[in-house]
Amino acid sequence: MLGMMSGKQAVVKNNVYALRSARGLTQEALAEAVGVTRQTVISIEKENYTPSIILALNIAAFFGVAVEKVFWITYE
Repeated sequence: MLGMMSGKQAVVKNNVYALRSARGLTQEALAEAVGVTRQTVISIEKENYTPSIILALNIAAFFGVAVEKVFWITYE
């Protein structure tokens, strides 16, 4: 079944907070750089919101890393 592995649910995890903090950026600064609201950044960092593919790629490009270094799937 798509999104399932051994009966577990797929969950998207991320390093957005770590990457942002390491660069000394505010949530507002990141939001402006990638064209979303600060609330969207907060929701992504708390893993309450899974970004679109385009937004995930834009965030990765902003940090200069592969998207897999920012977002990945785990099964819980």
